[in-house]
Amino acid sequence: MKWTKQRLNNLFFFLGIAAVVVMLFTFDVSFIELWDHLCHAGYWLIPIIGIWVVVYWLNAQAWQSMIEGNIGGKAPVSFWRIYRLTITGYALNYATPVGGLGGEPYRIMELSKDIDNQHATSSVILYAMMHFFAHFWFWFISIFIYLGLVLIGDLPISVAIGVILGIIVVFCLVAFYIISRGYKNGLVKYVLGVLSRIPGMKRWTLKFWARHSEAIKNIDEQIAALYAQDTKAFYKSLVLEYLSRVVQSMEVMFMLLLFGIDCGGGLGGLTLTFLHSILIVSFTTLFANLIGFLPMQLGVQEGGFVLSIAALGLSAALGIFVSIICRVREIIWIVIGIGLMKMKK
Repeated sequence: MKWTKQRLNNLFFFLGIAAVVVMLFTFDVSFIELWDHLCHAGYWLIPIIGIWVVVYWLNAQAWQSMIEGNIGGKAPVSFWRIYRLTITGYALNYATPVGGLGGEPYRIMELSKDIDNQHATSSVILYAMMHFFAHFWFWFISIFIYLGLVLIGDLPISVAIGVILGIIVVFCLVAFYIISRGYKNGLVKYVLGVLSRIPGMKRWTLKFWARHSEAIKNIDEQIAALYAQDTKAFYKSLVLEYLSRVVQSMEVMFMLLLFGIDCGGGLGGLTLTFLHSILIVSFTTLFANLIGFLPMQLGVQEGGFVLSIAALGLSAALGIFVSIICRVREIIWIVIGIGLMKMKK
């Protein structure tokens, strides 16, 4: 079993390396233009990249809360190990089609070295659900941030914009209902039921259920138990995950400030700039997640940044700059995450 896990670890490692190579050769600009953008960013690259130390710290705290709520006590694994697995898991998620194809299995494999496999699986599933749940709350609250800025005359409103905002609200409300049902009743059995309806998947899902029915029932019971019994851990994790997205928005604010966009300066101007940054990140992540089947979301994230920044009345050139610098930041953190895979302690 130890050899099998080592082989899987090596597979994930080489997958990450391959992803970095692909990303380096799929920029929409030449290396000369890329270098010009990096020179333009200058010292601002330090806070842009560094802010993700805080983002991942919040993610790790949220995951630790879910682990402790799931096992009913202090996690038998250090926070720094959880922090390392958080960074590596997201690095693999960036590197694979359909976020979670690489990151979540890797986290389960590594966490099962510290706790039993069923609790490791349910803890990772719980955190993945919370990660998506917080995404929907981020998009949902962003709608009201946009409407608030409309009321003070900072942003425009039209029938088309109103319809789009209404669709996003309905989309989020439906997601809240589905995810809540998953928390109350467990999710694994439900997902297998959905997969069984896909042509060609029914036979596989029936075999999987026959082999692992008891383990699946236990995992679903653990998921439902956390939601019902440890609401403190649940809401702590939700708040931390939501805050991580708010903090993430600061990297866009740094880039807006780099271009001299500060909405008039002062505390009020910086506040508006930060709220604009939240809206940019919110729209871009919504767009990217809707088309999340592309490896590393190539082209999707870039298009999302250009569209969201243009929607706020800013230049498309700024959108291209933001997307390129964010892509560079992703590559740097993927390299860090893949490197952490080979750290034994």
